[in-house]
Amino acid sequence: MDIKRNGSRASARPPANYFTGTVRLDPLFQAPEPARVSGSSVTFEPGARTAWHAHPLGQTLIVTFGCGRVQREGGSIEEINPGDVVWFPPGEKHWHGAAPNAAMSHIAIQESLDGKNVEWMEKVSDEQYAG
Repeated sequence: MDIKRNGSRASARPPANYFTGTVRLDPLFQAPEPARVSGSSVTFEPGARTAWHAHPLGQTLIVTFGCGRVQREGGSIEEINPGDVVWFPPGEKHWHGAAPNAAMSHIAIQESLDGKNVEWMEKVSDEQYAG
């Protein structure tokens, strides 16, 4: 058993080339091998969002606070709220973030394949974000 105490893992700002706006990442867990799952709590200020990206084994988001947006490539922008659970299948190009006038937090859970859990792509433009 391994207990990670609240406050024992430092919050960080993720790399600016993968996000637009103010975002805080709080690592929650990284399971030791042979497990390959990890999770983080991510908080987006209003208008903040990820770049387009995909996960080799998919990703689950659990919305914990505020109002957000998600979109898969070729799909419409969907609003997400606390208690909503979003599943992106393996390899599905997508983005997620806060609504224009509200912050949003979610827990992100994904698995690694060959040591990699995400493939980052281009940033979401203001026009794409506006829908």
